[in-house]
Amino acid sequence: MTTFKLGGCSQAIRRLLLASAVTIPLSGCAIVPGAGPSSRAVNRSDGVVMANQASIKVIDVSDLVARRVIATQHDRLFSESLGEGYAAGSIIGRGDVLDIAIWEAPPAALFGAPSGDVRTATSTSTARGTTLPEQMVNSDGRINIPFVGSVVAAGRSSSQIEREIANRLAGKAHLPQVVVRMVKNASSNVTVVGDVNSSARVPVTAKGERLLDVLASVGGVRQPIGKITIQITRGAKIASMPLGAVIRDPRQNIRLQPDDVITALYQPFSFTALGATGRNEELAFEGTGLTLAQAIGRFAGLNDQRADMKGVFIFRFEDPAALDPAMLQSAQLTPDGKVAVIYRINFKDPSTFFVAQSFPIRDKDVVYVSNAPLADIQKFVSVISSTVFPIATVATAVP
Repeated sequence: MTTFKLGGCSQAIRRLLLASAVTIPLSGCAIVPGAGPSSRAVNRSDGVVMANQASIKVIDVSDLVARRVIATQHDRLFSESLGEGYAAGSIIGRGDVLDIAIWEAPPAALFGAPSGDVRTATSTSTARGTTLPEQMVNSDGRINIPFVGSVVAAGRSSSQIEREIANRLAGKAHLPQVVVRMVKNASSNVTVVGDVNSSARVPVTAKGERLLDVLASVGGVRQPIGKITIQITRGAKIASMPLGAVIRDPRQNIRLQPDDVITALYQPFSFTALGATGRNEELAFEGTGLTLAQAIGRFAGLNDQRADMKGVFIFRFEDPAALDPAMLQSAQLTPDGKVAVIYRINFKDPSTFFVAQSFPIRDKDVVYVSNAPLADIQKFVSVISSTVFPIATVATAVP
């Protein structure tokens, strides 16, 4: 029968326990899990140069800083970026179908035959007229008229086409009069897409339909007005405004032009919440804007078990105009002319809650809340407890 001696084993376990007690504190930073950098690490990043040669600026949020940031927040108005425009439906375009009637005073020479269209026939003692077959403006922008030839129609108004036809008939017809009428609008249309009840191509007429007219014609928007941003694309130009701002300011209800694309966007912007917050996620917000106080409410506030009230940060590529000129002198810009800024917020100060009600959140911001130092210590103690106590229990159990 074999006999085991446990004394040596007990000594080995005690040595293992001692080694663990020495090793764990030395590697504590690597063992304790975290959701991101500590407040101290973020504060030390002031002046650090990133890979793209831009330097980081850490700025404490105050009322003065908030005022500077708000002052640079200027959305371009539709009336400024796109202009009032013109009544686009009065201009003929390729693909439009025209109805053309030509009248002559007696004695009619060319267009006064009794077989003329009854819609324009009159008493033989006065004048006679003829309505030509409907004509579509061809890909070259032209139409063909008997005894006149090819006439440029695209890009001109009906009255301009009437005058040219009448002038070119002079000497051939007796005192000709011409009436040009559009019967099918194929070129003057705008496209409405996005969060509307019915996406459609909407014709614009000589009335000069405005933005709100066209939105109403497709059934309006599907979401609350305050959460919708309207984007107008006109050629290479793109302009955006909150729908509520357009309604409040009649000057922004501009006339639309052919081939405009109107897109209704629901909450088109977003920011990301990370760290010791109520929840970590990307959150959408509307074009009317969002303040820091509102943003905190949307991610369910700070985690009261972990959050450092002095360690709330906003990471942003900021417009240089929003910075103090003295600070800007030492800043190195990103390739696209921005400044890498970390805004630091101290919610231990009650006055900060008033500043947070006006400080704007921007598209693609990252709001990060670091762990409180005590929270990291509690994690470290928990790691030691879960590692050392089982070993100690085994050591005491072995004689």
